[in-house]
Amino acid sequence: MAQIKQTFRYLVERLISGAHNENYIQQHLFGNLRYHNVLKLNRYEFQAFSQCGQDGIISEIFRRIGTANRFFVEFGVGDGLENNTVNLLVKGWSGIWIDASKRSIGSIQKKFNFIIKQQKLSLKNAFITRENITDLFTDLKVPSEFDLLVIDIDGNDYWVWDAITGYAPRAVVIEYNPQFEPDIRWVMKYNSRYAWDGSGYYGASLKSLELLGSKKGYHLVGCDFSGSDAFFVRKDLSTGKFLEPFTSENHYEPLRLFLIRKTGFPRNFGEFEAV
Repeated sequence: MAQIKQTFRYLVERLISGAHNENYIQQHLFGNLRYHNVLKLNRYEFQAFSQCGQDGIISEIFRRIGTANRFFVEFGVGDGLENNTVNLLVKGWSGIWIDASKRSIGSIQKKFNFIIKQQKLSLKNAFITRENITDLFTDLKVPSEFDLLVIDIDGNDYWVWDAITGYAPRAVVIEYNPQFEPDIRWVMKYNSRYAWDGSGYYGASLKSLELLGSKKGYHLVGCDFSGSDAFFVRKDLSTGKFLEPFTSENHYEPLRLFLIRKTGFPRNFGEFEAV
């Protein structure tokens, strides 16, 4: 009986939390004039398999700029059930996932086996550093131009993106550290063995990523409403299609961890048909 009561209490708390989050989004996102401009990417947020609204933003970006080969590379994918490219696999894209955890790779091999057999998804178990990222791309035969690069390794994200040369993805999604105000330049000191300790010491501020992106030929075109990811589009593709100015001051979103999905069915993945 005690276990039943505990389970019921847990479900009620999840429902209340979900209702609060929905009300917050309606009031502070859709009800806020800041987000009414049709070029503002937050208006298109949608959550399928992403942590928050990243799936919808990614779809909207490629609706505006088109695709070259519907190919992605994402690293820091976890067990594959909550990242920024699962939804693209559902849409018929193909790509590569890289993760440092053998356990996560094993889980992906089970859940996504039929996609892997179709050669739509390739996996690589590797701890990524700025020293090995180019070799990994070469070994995995990543095309020089592909559609989407997603970087989420909770630490050396800035340094790894900086080290990627000779590749020109049309769009880049990268985690930023939202505890720093949008005009602050801050990048954690590079440590090739760094593993996130669960604290606020990780990654780079949005301003530092904006400046790095600009140096590499990209415009900062938005951030998701939860304050997790920054979105970049190549400069030759972005002008006139996204909200300017392409600055951290214009696109910064504070951290809203409470918006991360806490309701709904447990995530899973299995064989499907697009009929």
